[in-house]
Amino acid sequence: MVRNNIELDVKVKCVEQGITQLAVAEKVGTTGQYVNRIVKKKDGIMNKTFVEIMEALGYDIELTYIPREK
Repeated sequence: MVRNNIELDVKVKCVEQGITQLAVAEKVGTTGQYVNRIVKKKDGIMNKTFVEIMEALGYDIELTYIPREK
């Protein structure tokens, strides 16, 4: 399975748009430190702020539930 590197994706998108992670944080109403903490998590965190961050960077987010096999 190939996983996206969210941290790298966010940094590249910020560079492409000429904005900082702090500017993205302000856009979604949080702090730069919180954005940094969210994008660095390796355990697949997904919350409302994460979705808002990705949408603010121009990503279209579609959440799909796939149950784990036991």
